[in-house]
Amino acid sequence: MDISLPLEEIQRIYRFACSLTKFQRINFIPKIPIFVDFSLGKSKSRASLSQCRCSLLDHGLKPRPMLKVLRTEEKGTGDCLEETRLRTSDFCGQIKKLVVSGRYKEAIDVFEVLECERNVGIKSDTYDALITACICLRSARIVKRVFCHMVDSGTDLDVYMMNKALDMHVKCGMMNDALHLFDYMPERNLVSWNTIIGGLVDCGDFDEAFRLFLNMLDHNLVIGSRTIALIVKASCGLSLISQGEQLHAFALKMDVSDDIFVSCSLIDMYSKCGSLVGARLVFDSMPEKTTVGWNSIIAGYALHGYSEEALSMYYEMQDLGIQMDHFTYSIVLRVCTRLGSLEHGKQAHAGLVRNGFTSDIVANTALVDFYSKWGRIEEARNVFEKMPKKNVLSWNSLIFGYGTRGCGIEAVELFERMIRERTTPSHVTFLAVLSACCNSRLSNQGWHIFKAMSRKYGIKPRAMHYTCMVELLGREGLLNEAYELIQEAPFEPTVNMWAALLTACRIHNNFVLGKLAAEKLYGMEPEKLSNYIVLLNIYNAAGKSDEVAKVVHTLSRKGLRMSQACTWIEIKKEQHCFFTNDRSHPETKLIYSKLNEIMAQIQELGYDHIPKGRNMLPDVDEDEQSRPALHSEKLAIAFGLISTTTPMPLQLVQNHRICGDCHDAIKLISLVSRREIIFRDGSRFHRFKDGACSCGDYW
Repeated sequence: MDISLPLEEIQRIYRFACSLTKFQRINFIPKIPIFVDFSLGKSKSRASLSQCRCSLLDHGLKPRPMLKVLRTEEKGTGDCLEETRLRTSDFCGQIKKLVVSGRYKEAIDVFEVLECERNVGIKSDTYDALITACICLRSARIVKRVFCHMVDSGTDLDVYMMNKALDMHVKCGMMNDALHLFDYMPERNLVSWNTIIGGLVDCGDFDEAFRLFLNMLDHNLVIGSRTIALIVKASCGLSLISQGEQLHAFALKMDVSDDIFVSCSLIDMYSKCGSLVGARLVFDSMPEKTTVGWNSIIAGYALHGYSEEALSMYYEMQDLGIQMDHFTYSIVLRVCTRLGSLEHGKQAHAGLVRNGFTSDIVANTALVDFYSKWGRIEEARNVFEKMPKKNVLSWNSLIFGYGTRGCGIEAVELFERMIRERTTPSHVTFLAVLSACCNSRLSNQGWHIFKAMSRKYGIKPRAMHYTCMVELLGREGLLNEAYELIQEAPFEPTVNMWAALLTACRIHNNFVLGKLAAEKLYGMEPEKLSNYIVLLNIYNAAGKSDEVAKVVHTLSRKGLRMSQACTWIEIKKEQHCFFTNDRSHPETKLIYSKLNEIMAQIQELGYDHIPKGRNMLPDVDEDEQSRPALHSEKLAIAFGLISTTTPMPLQLVQNHRICGDCHDAIKLISLVSRREIIFRDGSRFHRFKDGACSCGDYW
């Protein structure tokens, strides 16, 4: 039968009818209570059924096709059965061809025709094809219908077919049904155990996965490399490094530690459990280092902040000629985003294009994120628009990019376009657009979106969204309203919510609320230095010398001291690090000469070292406060100016929040040097251009 034959042609010899029958319990394995469907019971009125059918047809809803019953006087019984058998064979062939060609929905439509005929002999290969269609369609309703038909048909369900049915339930997310089926399977093999354990691991039920694994050990079943790899992943999910180490020893004992799946799962487990030494040991002992192995170790270094090491491993992988995939590039791009390494990121972009991953959604989303976070919003938008498919992460990355750049209106417009194109927003989407509204002081739009979250989109606002609204109110100087919002939150206020209020109090010199917010933070994070530093700002501005002395005494008693600020800049793919009053760089003479030059230029524009009553805090120590002109930020910028040509932007990263003096100075430096300066500090991204900053002087 030609697979291009339309369904209407198949249905030509059938009549439509509404058959409401009471379904009976299926007799399969006695222990498995499987029901095909719920019972509708008998109709009380033939007229009501007729009316119901007419109403359905009026609305364009057609009932299921039923086989036309031929009269015995028209054809003999034997001829009728033979014709049905031949027709069934044709339909089974049609189903298999449709599945092979990827037309899964049409295959299920043909199956619905066969469902209507009783005592139809469908063979295992047809059910095999239907299971493939179910897995691709991911419909629980269709899965139940196909499986129940398998059971009701009396087909010999050997261990292969039972494993296929189990796999169908697992991949369609029906884990309760899968567990029930697994428990009553008359025969299981290693594939059965791996399928159910893999499903439990994928859905996050790591404890149950461990229980089944221990059950395998108790019954002295053969354990394969696939099983060990899965259960190592479970130990990683539970952050149980001791169990992971035992599994590593077990793999060595079973002589499967060199298996690629086991090795990669061990690297991933050690990395995520905090043991990079163990991860590197496994990686170095791999007899053949595959792309997945390299990706795992690079991701491990990146996860724990060893960005330089991750980048070094990437280039080593490149030098050895190892084939890279889209995951390799997405990991490296995220490393470049953290380092602020535009040149390395562009090289990764070129490699991605060269290796044919321009259509990959994961790698392109990483590219959008990289470019948008480092001020290259045009490049980010260009990559985004060329993506053949976009997911919610792609939209989120670009919305965040516009927000950090201070382009709140564009971020809101992109959010609205996302809704028009029927992409369902996530809670991260709302965080991105609310942050954009906050950075650009779009109060009306921010409140409209915040209220629409639960009312229109069914997403309950989380603490992160409340933090954005507290900051939005704080930017407007509405500190009492911000405090009321914190009090009215349907959950316990978080650290970030109080920190947002404390920052607003620092900006607007509100001593009373600032003290309250700081006390809340002390109780939640008693050892976090930045909370004390921000409070010192408020006390200094209010002239509360006694309070300042108390905070300083508390810091001394707790042994808390600000770590030295460090700023680094990348020039020609090489990182250069600077500290306050740093004179260790080979170009020190030129750096200080350039610094004196630009400081003189900005002083002509009205810059002064810490005007009266102004504090440099939050994140500077006493030595830095006494040397504002020699802060690491200014030294790094001076080096960037002598090492690059106009109009090349400068990109800097700092481990602390930028101080007020440097923030004012960099705004003016961007004006006199005609440079764009992208600065990522411990608090947020700053984009300095033409004498202004994207943060609106609020950080």
